Amino acid sequence: MGPTATGKTDLAVWLAERFPVEIISVDSALVYRGMDIGTAKPDAATLAKAPHRLIDICEPEETYSAGAFVRDAAENIDAIRRSGRIPLLVGGTMMYFRSLTRGIAELPEADPALRAEIDREAAQLGWPALHAELTRVDPAAAARIEPGDRQRIQRALEVYRGSGRSLTAWQTDRSSAPAGCEYLKIGLIPADRAALHARINTRFERMLESGFVDEVRRLRARSGLHAGSPSMRAVGYRQVWSYLDGNCELHEAARRAQAATRQLAKRQLTWLRSEQGVRTVDPLEAGVGNAISLQIERKLNE
Repeated sequence: MGPTATGKTDLAVWLAERFPVEIISVDSALVYRGMDIGTAKPDAATLAKAPHRLIDICEPEETYSAGAFVRDAAENIDAIRRSGRIPLLVGGTMMYFRSLTRGIAELPEADPALRAEIDREAAQLGWPALHAELTRVDPAAAARIEPGDRQRIQRALEVYRGSGRSLTAWQTDRSSAPAGCEYLKIGLIPADRAALHARINTRFERMLESGFVDEVRRLRARSGLHAGSPSMRAVGYRQVWSYLDGNCELHEAARRAQAATRQLAKRQLTWLRSEQGVRTVDPLEAGVGNAISLQIERKLNE
């Protein structure tokens, strides 16, 4: 587990060459086909050497949820274990990790009409006003959701308006996590925050050089996609989409995307530090692969 741009994929491939593991991606953006450059998806050569499960499993017009991830991950974990190998879960979507290991609430299904209604209100009143409403009806959820986090505010209000019951109340009734699993949690936490930020900035520049704008342009041409689609809310995609809408220059879109990615990394680290039983390593230090290998060997020999 670790924030964006800490080399999780490279480490996973390195470990797959040394242990009888199969990789399961834990990333809410890598599930989408056609979103390759902006998600830093492993290329074909990497996937040929170390296949990743739960990559390219749905179209960007579709919605993929934590509940769907838990279902799919559990099925793949069971299949890998039955083959006599070890599942290696790799990614940065901390909510997916937590849902898998602790269980997840059985929430009401999405309601497109309610979502459209909330979007209309947001266009008129602004998301801070809807966050204030959430504070009244579900103060616990409002306390952990930022006033600018549109997707999570929308979902919390959708659940409340549709069911008459707060998101927090639903989440107290959690289904069990997959049975019979023991997890070795390894967290990648860089000590040098400035170095991580530099990696984030450089990686986005390389994405632009690799054709990221054209990738978003192709996605925009799909009739079922729009700026508010869950897949297009991914960091980087929404900023480039805004540039293609003519709302800013490319250099400004890049600056916003880099800033948003740094904020994402900060949130990922906050989640990671709140997880129990995580063994941490610094991914920017030399020999990090050997340090992780040692921990895995100790666990396997217990």
